[in-house]
Amino acid sequence: MNYFIIVNPISGRGLGEKSVPAIEFFLREHGLEYTLFRTERPWHASELAEQAARQKYDVVVCASGDGVFNEVLNGLMRARKAGFNHTALGIISIGTGNDFAGGVGIPTTLKESLTVLAANKRRKVDIGLVTGGDYPRGRYFGNGIGIGFDAAVGFAALQLRFLRGLPAYLVGALQTVFFYYKAPRLHIKLDDEVIEQNSLMVSVMNGQRMGGGFRMAPNGDPHDGLFDLCIAETAGKLRIFGLIPFFIQGKQEGQPEIKMRRSRKITVTALDGSFPAHADGETLCLKGKKLTVEILPGALEVITDKEDKR
Repeated sequence: MNYFIIVNPISGRGLGEKSVPAIEFFLREHGLEYTLFRTERPWHASELAEQAARQKYDVVVCASGDGVFNEVLNGLMRARKAGFNHTALGIISIGTGNDFAGGVGIPTTLKESLTVLAANKRRKVDIGLVTGGDYPRGRYFGNGIGIGFDAAVGFAALQLRFLRGLPAYLVGALQTVFFYYKAPRLHIKLDDEVIEQNSLMVSVMNGQRMGGGFRMAPNGDPHDGLFDLCIAETAGKLRIFGLIPFFIQGKQEGQPEIKMRRSRKITVTALDGSFPAHADGETLCLKGKKLTVEILPGALEVITDKEDKR
């Protein structure tokens, strides 16, 4: 077994670099053969991951949060598309959100995620592919797509240098309420339904949560071959404030503005206006007009706390 470790040194407000000695000590102590690289620029992690998969490393490990994880995922999926299917994905939890890790059963603390990595239990997970916006040729994602309000919240949270995780997203939500309130009219095509409405937000989830604590899809399962959607109609500012606690608790279903759906493929088109969107917290577009999202069942093997029985 050989491990290719990709560390984002600035992840978690610099926690990535500070964690390197502990990571290397753990790997050596457990007799794990590894190569470690630090990222130096945007999309460097993706290049490193694809190169490692083509060199037939057994495991590519992302030591970061959801943003660099998404880059690593895209590198691995490009390699798989080219026929290099040998490499599994491992995650060492360092970043601010760790939403994908939590959704697939990887602990969101450094020590516990290292323990899971060493145990080497593997499970295939579904991966999403979104096409449109700034990525007309497609971008892969593991946790979810946010369209509209939740994307604007994520972008605002990234600007907050003094907060991490859920508190940053809460402050971002409060800020966003005051400048993102005109919901575009969207045409939302699902497998067996079409919804047309002024939509504050459309969350397409493979996992369960976004922003380190907003449970957008409390029943989301990255092994079932389906996306879970949370679709919110437009609402006034005070009502948006009132809905936030429901999303934190995962109890938004049943609220009059909320529709919960499941689908394998989704196309979202702005009939008027435009929308911001993100994939795993990374910008897809600021003024998007159309996105198509499809699921790739069991597309990637991940080291997690549970292994496939089959």
